[in-house]
Amino acid sequence: MNQQQFRVLYREFLFRMVDLEVLSVEGDIKQLLGQFGGMLVFFSAMVALGAMFFDPRKMTPARATAAIWQVEHFLIATTMLVMGLFAVLSWDSTFPDRRDVLVLAPLPVRPRTVFLAKAAALGAALGLTVAALNGLPAVTWGLFLFPPPGSGLLGPFRTVAAYWISALAAGAFIFCSVLAVQGLAGQLPRAWYLRLSAVLQIVVFSVFLSNYFLEPSLSSPPAFAAPQAQHLLARLPTYWFLGLFQALNGSVTPGVTAAAWRAVLGLLVAALAACATYLLAYLRTLRKIVEEPDIVPMARGGTWLPRFGTPLDTAVVQFSIRTLLRSRQHRIILAFYLGIGFGILALMAQVIREDQRRTHAAMADQTNVALILASIVMLAAWVMGTRAIFALPVELRANWIFRMVSLGGAPACLRAGRRALLAMSVAPLFVIAAAVYLCLWPWRMVLGHMVVLGLLGAVVCEVCLQNFQKLPFTCSYLPGKSRVHMAIMGLYPLIAYVGLGVYWEWKALADPLLYGEIVAALLAALTLARWRAVKLAKSEQAAVTFEESMPPMIQTLGLRFDPTMQG
Repeated sequence: MNQQQFRVLYREFLFRMVDLEVLSVEGDIKQLLGQFGGMLVFFSAMVALGAMFFDPRKMTPARATAAIWQVEHFLIATTMLVMGLFAVLSWDSTFPDRRDVLVLAPLPVRPRTVFLAKAAALGAALGLTVAALNGLPAVTWGLFLFPPPGSGLLGPFRTVAAYWISALAAGAFIFCSVLAVQGLAGQLPRAWYLRLSAVLQIVVFSVFLSNYFLEPSLSSPPAFAAPQAQHLLARLPTYWFLGLFQALNGSVTPGVTAAAWRAVLGLLVAALAACATYLLAYLRTLRKIVEEPDIVPMARGGTWLPRFGTPLDTAVVQFSIRTLLRSRQHRIILAFYLGIGFGILALMAQVIREDQRRTHAAMADQTNVALILASIVMLAAWVMGTRAIFALPVELRANWIFRMVSLGGAPACLRAGRRALLAMSVAPLFVIAAAVYLCLWPWRMVLGHMVVLGLLGAVVCEVCLQNFQKLPFTCSYLPGKSRVHMAIMGLYPLIAYVGLGVYWEWKALADPLLYGEIVAALLAALTLARWRAVKLAKSEQAAVTFEESMPPMIQTLGLRFDPTMQG
């Protein structure tokens, strides 16, 4: 009986790594997890494909070795980043929730069985994530390019084994570190823990992204052997596990052994801390879930918000703002998009720096272009992240309140959604950017850029609201309909156009004629995007959607009998 209970609970916990409350009634969690796994496999295939175009024979031995070390560090660092993001996104599913406790407590199920099933589900998720991300690169790069010269016939197999050990150890180190932080926070009262969790998630998320994009490049044998780089190697865990892989792969480079021992000790400390804190927090959380409420009334009343137009517009915008302030899950997803924008910004800033070195451009021009770039990239990330969380409901059973109200059709909902998107994404960034630019630029230059930034934000909002016939945070979400992988593939040409547009705007701030052309083009794009969004909302097929449904299995051709066509 215990084995059967374990299998049932293990399967249930494994497929509930994502909160089920954000899914449609007809949605399948397997489809959502399959989409996430497909993204990892797609990235893995792209990295594996790069091995076909890498030819070390066209390089000097030192340069080829440095390039291979960089690929190894990239794969290990990416594994640690993905595992960190997975640990942050599955934060709320680490411990059983109130429903689990209320359902399982009356049943003849031992707490030990529940704990082991939850721990096994976390371990399986760790292994599956690492396997999906590193499966193909371990075969292509590990078998043909990573083995050191003179390793013999069994060298490639030793390299593959060393790579898998290092990748799993790196992922386990990050996951155990996050679990230890969560376990320490779990010792607090539950109300404090719930409030602190949102802050911890965003902080941990920011630390992972900052470390991934901003850490210095030390992935080469001379860097590991350099005495002046040892203090950096001792503080960057990604290089610990690169050293572990090199040590297991038979490298004799100075500094590798010390980095490998740091990886082993770091993994042991993180694992012991995670086991101790998680077990203590687990035992305390089960009792606190039942004894203490998750939500308590505010002593000073609700947050005052201004009016945003009609009663419907005001209700929708205020409801959306308060939802974002209260929901930890939606804030984490928004932070995920902002983190992607930060990563893109870091990459583009490096491109600008390299361009400045080649062209010997002025440092002031480089700084100002980077400031403009930062506002535009973060604007796009903020708007798209807010639009993404609009589709995720807070409570599916609560949308009957909006169904009972006369909403005025899809055009009225579109107007309310537009104002909510502008208030929650464009307005905050507009205020932050204006405050920063007023400290650095003349007021006329700030005014010119703010006009361009406001028009660009309005255009992005209109594009994101095309065919959006829902109320924010109230309608169900059907997994698998979002084409996230296609959006990621489309980022590459978009980055090039954004970089070109930044240079144009910087020149236009000093050229009134070019500035007028840019403003006219943005006004035309805004008019066209709004006209199309309103047209779709006023069409005969447009209706406010509260429940997503799967497409019918039988598709009709739409053919009708017309008597006038006889004969």
